[in-house]
Amino acid sequence: MTDTDIAILGLGPMGRALAAAALAAGRSTVVWNRTPQRAAPLVEQGAVLAPSAGDAVAGARVTVACLLDYSAVRACVAPVRDRFGGTLVNLSSGPAAQARAMADWAGQHGIDYLDGAILTPAPTIGTPAATVLYSGARRSYERNRRTLEAFGGTGVHLGEDAGAAAAYEMALLDVFAMSVGGLAHAFALAMAEGIEPAAFARFARGIGAMLPGMADRFADQLTEGRFPADISSIASAGSAMAHVADAATARGIDAAPLRAVQRIVDRAVAAGHGGDSYARLAQLLGEPAA
Repeated sequence: MTDTDIAILGLGPMGRALAAAALAAGRSTVVWNRTPQRAAPLVEQGAVLAPSAGDAVAGARVTVACLLDYSAVRACVAPVRDRFGGTLVNLSSGPAAQARAMADWAGQHGIDYLDGAILTPAPTIGTPAATVLYSGARRSYERNRRTLEAFGGTGVHLGEDAGAAAAYEMALLDVFAMSVGGLAHAFALAMAEGIEPAAFARFARGIGAMLPGMADRFADQLTEGRFPADISSIASAGSAMAHVADAATARGIDAAPLRAVQRIVDRAVAAGHGGDSYARLAQLLGEPAA
C-alpha cells in the first residue's frame, strides 16, 4: 500500500529543488539524506524526514533517487529493495550502459523502474523552464506522469530503452563541456593579447549564436549521409586551428585541447574528407581509427 506521493533520496542542490517543487505542487513528500540536517528547510515547508532510506521508499508511489551516480543509487536502494511498493525514478547521472544495468537489476528484484535525466539547473525545477527526460516502460511513465509533472516544465518520454535518457544527457553534456572549455580557452587567449573581457564577450556571443544553426545542419547531413561544405570545409578549419594553436603556444597558454581537435581534422583530411563540411567529423569519430 502506498500513501505518499513522492519520496526523494538525496538532498544535494538538485534533490532539494525536486523536493521543494513537489511540496509546492501539493504532493505529499518524504525526504531522506545521509546528512539529515539538509532536510530542515524542507521539513519546515511540510516534508516528512524519513529516518532511513527504507522508511522513505516503503509508502511512496514514486521514489526519486538524485544521488552522485549509479553506484551510489545501487548502494542506497539495494538494502531496501524489498520495501518498494511504487516506482523508482532514477535522476542520477551516468552513462547509458549503467542506466540499462540499473534497469535490469530493478527488474530482477521486481521494482518498477524509470531512468531519467535533468537537462536544466536546479533553480528551474518546478518552473516552466525545467526539462526532464525519462526512459523505460511507457506504462510506468504514463502511470506516474501526473506525479512527475510536479517538477515543472517539459517532461519527455524517450521510449522503452532505459538507457535513452542517459545517452541524451551524456551527449548533451559533451556539448556543454567542450563549449565551456573552448570559451575559457578563448578568454585566456584574448586576455593574454590585452583584450578586455567585456570587449571580447561582445563578439564571442556571435560565435555562440551560430551553434543552433550548425546543430540543425549537422543533423540533416548526418541523416542524409552527404556533407557538402556550403559554408566552410574541414580543411579550412584545420588551417584556422593551427593558427590559433600557434598563437596560444606563443602566449604560454596550454594548446593541448586545440591540438587534440587538430589531430581529428588531420585524420579527416588524410582520409580524403578535407572538402567536406564539419559534420563529417562526427561520422569519422564514430569509426575506428586506421
